Amino acid sequence: MNRRQFCLTGLAALALPNLSFAAQMNYKEGLVEKHLAKGDVVFLDFKASWCTTCAAQERVINSLKQSNPDYDKKITFIDVDWDEHGKGMLVNEHNIPRRSTLVVLKGGEELGRIVAGTGKAEIKALMDLALAAS
Repeated sequence: MNRRQFCLTGLAALALPNLSFAAQMNYKEGLVEKHLAKGDVVFLDFKASWCTTCAAQERVINSLKQSNPDYDKKITFIDVDWDEHGKGMLVNEHNIPRRSTLVVLKGGEELGRIVAGTGKAEIKALMDLALAAS
């Protein structure tokens, strides 16, 4: 194997674990409603890039997704940028108190939420609830 092949193989190996997170989407107006209308279970993650609690939640979510691929296959994960949408209609409609809020929706109903929780068991329970509803 030459140097170029070695480098490309190494880069591909580093990128592979991240492919499982392809289902994660960034919020834009109408996206949540579109998925709910299709009958999808939606997992909303209200976050900010500077928020340490949000980063801790994201690490747990990603770890859980790696351990169970069904999360990505059966749940629609949508990231909602708090700095951009924190005063928007989606936040008001669902009474989101702050960034670092995780919410699971199906149809017009909220199935569960976590506000500022970072525990693996707590987040897994919410993701399992979403999985069971899918």
